[in-house]
Amino acid sequence: MQCTATGESGRALPTGNGSCEPRGTMTNSATAQRVSVIGLGAMGTALARALLAGGHQVTVWNRTAARAQPLVAEGAVLAATSADALAAADLVILCVLDDTAAREHLEPAAASLRGRTVVNLTTTTPEQARALGRWAAADGIELIDGGIMAVPSMIGGPGAFVLYSGASAAFERYRPVLELFGSAEFVGADLGAAAMYDVSILGGMYAMFAAFQQGGAMVRSTGGTAERLAGLMAPFLQAMATLLTQHAVGIDTPADFVQEQSDEFTAAAIDLIDKAAVESGNPTELFGVLRRTLTGL
Repeated sequence: MQCTATGESGRALPTGNGSCEPRGTMTNSATAQRVSVIGLGAMGTALARALLAGGHQVTVWNRTAARAQPLVAEGAVLAATSADALAAADLVILCVLDDTAAREHLEPAAASLRGRTVVNLTTTTPEQARALGRWAAADGIELIDGGIMAVPSMIGGPGAFVLYSGASAAFERYRPVLELFGSAEFVGADLGAAAMYDVSILGGMYAMFAAFQQGGAMVRSTGGTAERLAGLMAPFLQAMATLLTQHAVGIDTPADFVQEQSDEFTAAAIDLIDKAAVESGNPTELFGVLRRTLTGL
């Protein structure tokens, strides 16, 4: 049996849960919110599941409706269209493919979104986030941009955190909801800030993996293994990561920073590593880039 209820837009919303309960009925939680999740890939599904576990009224929509069925079985409402889902909630979580897809859903629904809060967890560039923010502001929509620093299986766990920027008052209002995904870190009113922190953190991750891949090839030339290298490198890198706050001073306030070793020393050390890479039969451009980035030499 599939019943319908009427959303705030006047549209009929399929409940999809076999119940004729009105859409606006609150759960037992005094802090329950009406939240819609647009996009049910692995990450969107994990976000919706965390909201359901938190006791919120969750409406979902996905281009392939079958993906919503497990969530419907857990208590979510399946909307017939993305427009219906957007109109059904005070807080909208968007987790779709890209900026184009986000606009495809949001722009036609501008009128029904007025006065609501949209949290865009779609991966975009900082300028795309700012541009969407300008559009939202012109239509009276509170927009928060976000960057998820976790894989789907981590959502709701102790290791997950999500970066947010944009409408600060809306962020504080919905912080208890957003913290269901992981630690909620607000990084600034600039809508591009969360995306910039996101790509900067990911850049550090990819640089680490690139160096490990290069090192793995190098140690194999001596009969070693990448597995053995991983066991030795991981604790060393964890220890070195504690020095990031020290190096941050050199970026934020260079005049206050006293280097532990000179640029010339660092450049010579990287040159030695690069020479060893060549000797191992694994030449790379990686170390030249590191040398220029870290020392300017």
